[in-house]
Amino acid sequence: MNVRKFLAATSREAFRLVREALGADAVILSNRKLGDSIEILALASEDMTKLVEPASAAIASSPAAASVAQRITSTAEARARLGMPVQEMRWPQAGTNAAGSRAGDGDQADGLADALQSAQFAQATEIASAPAPQIKEVVDEIRSMRDMLESQLAELAWTGQQQREPVRGAILGELLAAGFSASLARFLAGKMPSGLTQESGITWIRSILARNLQVIDNENDILGQGGVFALVGPTGVGKTTTTAKLAARCVMRHGSGKLALITTDGYRIGAYEQLRIYGKILGVMVHSVKDDADLRIALEELKHKHTVLIDTVGVSQRDNMVAEQIAMLAGAGVPVKRLLCVSATSSGETLAEIARAYQGNGLAGCIITKLDEAATIGSALDLAIRQKLKLFYIANGQRVPEDLQVAERESLIERAFAARPDAAPFKLRDDELPLVVANLGRSNKDTSLREVSLG
Repeated sequence: MNVRKFLAATSREAFRLVREALGADAVILSNRKLGDSIEILALASEDMTKLVEPASAAIASSPAAASVAQRITSTAEARARLGMPVQEMRWPQAGTNAAGSRAGDGDQADGLADALQSAQFAQATEIASAPAPQIKEVVDEIRSMRDMLESQLAELAWTGQQQREPVRGAILGELLAAGFSASLARFLAGKMPSGLTQESGITWIRSILARNLQVIDNENDILGQGGVFALVGPTGVGKTTTTAKLAARCVMRHGSGKLALITTDGYRIGAYEQLRIYGKILGVMVHSVKDDADLRIALEELKHKHTVLIDTVGVSQRDNMVAEQIAMLAGAGVPVKRLLCVSATSSGETLAEIARAYQGNGLAGCIITKLDEAATIGSALDLAIRQKLKLFYIANGQRVPEDLQVAERESLIERAFAARPDAAPFKLRDDELPLVVANLGRSNKDTSLREVSLG
């Protein structure tokens, strides 16, 4: 075992020397003040590993295991022992340093950074002295502590930036109020060029959102090219009504003889009858299928049709039937383009869960329904942007076929930021924004933002 000693004027400088000499995974054995200097005794992670493994084996096989277990008989004792290094890593209170003099955000950040570094180094030493059944408890405690420190750092950093550039905070608030996810809102606010006014900043944000929102150029992508399209999504998003609207558009362009309708919904009472009534009005036959074999037979018989629309049964995104439905459409014998129908009234978390469940081997695009019922539409646009889903249509009512329009990115972005008089109680105040950013900094794992184009 090779224990090394480091001396520096400040703890931050001492930790830097430890990292440079032993790496980021080094273990701090002691940390004390000697006169005007800080002394740290540290151990390389490789040397600590040699200690941890024999200690774990000894606990499992040594006759002294019983006495070791008696020393730590509960999680509370393990937490109490874990609390000892935490006591030493407390950061200065807001506005003061360790000596009691006034301090700025930089001093607070230094204290938090040192505390976070100590929390990381404390993990290996605590594991080495804990019995095997309680190792997980100790690690969970340390991770919780790290999350707290990271949250504090993110909040402090954003507060400082907000004071220097208040326009970014205002832009972040606008994006959140429009329904966009916290991760996308913070990403765009952080990437916004410096020196912009709030008005020019919103203009820049709109241009970036419009650039990343994929829409069809015109209806030729679906009505002109034809093919087999299946509308999928959870129950109640309006798949049957949207299917009828698309069917009406196809008939107006190509005539009833070029279109066929299929329903796989044999679960809901009257589901087939509802689509059959629409088909009767349009002069189109509606076929009902029960399983993948029926679907293959029906598509084989209808291969001469220009367009085939499949109305699928609504399934919760958490139901195992979603995978069965995807497999049935994939094994239909002909390419089936799946269009995900999502409601603009759903929350961003729900929409993300739906997209993950229905993604399968790839979605051809999406249709946003119930825009007439949604107070904000940012969550739906956010989904399309982050998941790179091409937006085909928007539905804003029950009328067939009037309430179905080709998606237009500029009008949708403008609508997302439209003034909402009733939304004032739900807007975040300036002093609340750092809390949102802090929580995001602790839990954000969104990798889809790497695909967002800024220019």
